[in-house]
Amino acid sequence: MKRKQKKIFLLVLLILASGYIHAQQQLSLQEVKSRALENNKRLKKAQSDINASKAANASAKAASKPTIDASVFGLYLSDPFKTLLPEYSANGSLALTQVIYAGNKIQTAKKMAGSAVDLQTSQKELTEDEVMLSAETAFWQVVSLKEKTALAQQYLKLLNALKKDLQNSFDAGLIYKNDLLKVEVQENQAILDLTKANDGLAMAKLNLAQITGQYDANFDIKGDLGDEAALVRQSDIKTAVERRPEIGMLNKAVEIQQYKGELLQGDQKPTLAVSANGLASYGKKINFSDGSDDMTAFVGLVTLAVPILDWGARKQKVKEQGFQTEARKIELEQTKELLAIEIQNAWLMLSQSVIQIELSKKSLQQSQENLRLNQDRFDAGTVLGEDVLEAQVLWQKAYSDLIDAKTGCRTAEAAYKKAIGEY
Repeated sequence: MKRKQKKIFLLVLLILASGYIHAQQQLSLQEVKSRALENNKRLKKAQSDINASKAANASAKAASKPTIDASVFGLYLSDPFKTLLPEYSANGSLALTQVIYAGNKIQTAKKMAGSAVDLQTSQKELTEDEVMLSAETAFWQVVSLKEKTALAQQYLKLLNALKKDLQNSFDAGLIYKNDLLKVEVQENQAILDLTKANDGLAMAKLNLAQITGQYDANFDIKGDLGDEAALVRQSDIKTAVERRPEIGMLNKAVEIQQYKGELLQGDQKPTLAVSANGLASYGKKINFSDGSDDMTAFVGLVTLAVPILDWGARKQKVKEQGFQTEARKIELEQTKELLAIEIQNAWLMLSQSVIQIELSKKSLQQSQENLRLNQDRFDAGTVLGEDVLEAQVLWQKAYSDLIDAKTGCRTAEAAYKKAIGEY
């Protein structure tokens, strides 16, 4: 009797918990995606990387402009230096420098920094696709576990009804105790399955909360798996590959490698720069020309640096960079091939999932008819409770398989959209 009361108490708790969940805030699939894009930490990191590359781009653009530097310093000399120079002095300088020619390295650096911004932008697009896929997969997992929880509750009702009928038959001496015990054993398993489904639902919601950047799982979702299989148009593989952010990233990576090669080639060219430097000093008899206590001076400087001999070091660096650029181009072509395979595989998985839904629907219809016939025959006394129990188990499994098939189809549809770059 205590064991029976414990089961009833557990069922009441589960039902109450289910009612509490439905009273919470409900989020649609679109709302889940929006929250993931707004709050996910991976996307915040990706945006920080973009901001960093933009700052580097601005720094590269500033390199072509003249620079102005100023400095101030004081000087005190003891013996024997003060016999040659003023004992103390205060000095200030101002320098203006402009690079005239640097082998096109400044212009190349600006182009490379711009490509780096584009690369980080493509990286964020890829992260967005991955986050949205994770969010949608987690969403459908929550929906699936909610439906499995409802199925477990419905299955328990069927078992309880059968148990009640068998209890009456046992009390009347029409059946043996073991017929009743078989149902009780299955009931115990059903309660355990219900507990697991609720625990799985709680963990799935925690996972969804983390993806969407929420602090807890105090929310519910709205939506169901639906009765219709997903109908998605098959995309042209070559076009779909070019839409993928991975290809955009690798294209920019190739550009950056090419710019690095141009920078190394610039090291083999001369560099021309001009600078103007002003100096002001104050100290006892610091002016060497007339012995006054102040002095100003101006220095103009033109610098031409020409690389002459490095025993082929710069040339070998250019060749090394050329090989690295070629390696990136090969990686780009290989990635295109792999993405084409991924897209085709995603389409096949989606097609299989649609077929699986149809087969699961037929199995469920057959199991429902089987259960109805066995229940009618049991009521007529022509079959045993064991036959009804077996039919209930088959129905429960067929229903669960249909939920899995629908969930698989939803996630396969999401995976295919991501694969063709339309997520």
